[in-house]
Amino acid sequence: MNLFEKSEAVKEVFQELEAESRQFHSEAGMGCISGCGFCCANPEVPASPLEFLPLAFDLYNKGIAEEIANQLSIEDEPGNCIVYRSSKEDVTKGFCGNYANRGLICRLFGASARKTKYGQKDLITCKILKAQKSEAFAAATLRINSDMEIPMATAYYTRLKDVDESLTNQYPVNQAILMALELVLRFKFYEEAE
Repeated sequence: MNLFEKSEAVKEVFQELEAESRQFHSEAGMGCISGCGFCCANPEVPASPLEFLPLAFDLYNKGIAEEIANQLSIEDEPGNCIVYRSSKEDVTKGFCGNYANRGLICRLFGASARKTKYGQKDLITCKILKAQKSEAFAAATLRINSDMEIPMATAYYTRLKDVDESLTNQYPVNQAILMALELVLRFKFYEEAE
């Protein structure tokens, strides 16, 4: 499987997750709060290069992959996600500048669960959602352990490993994006050289 095919395989995984997440959000009422960028304003969000291949190909097709890679390569300190567009007044308010090609971590947060050591499903979400949608959070927590389906984060990470395990190591988000961009730029260079 070449790099483009891997990116397409990642997109397929994302489409399935999207359908499951939509169902969960409609039943639980636990979608992210519009305009909230609390999670995105964390430069240490862990991500893998593989989950950002679709973003890297999109940026390449828009003619800005090299420019973004250069910006990321000169960062002294890890910054907030390069595609996150924060408000000038409050960095925790904003939006994703490339929502269709966001990474797996962005898709799972607030829409998936993990198993606790006691075998219970635990909703993966943030303190903002827990506080602002406390009743929905409590109800969803009960229902995911009885009668409501929810995507399981580990299942989706496993699906990505099935695409290419060597590209699933976790790094701070911008480092993962930079690695994906470098892979795509190299792939496209050799593809065009043929």
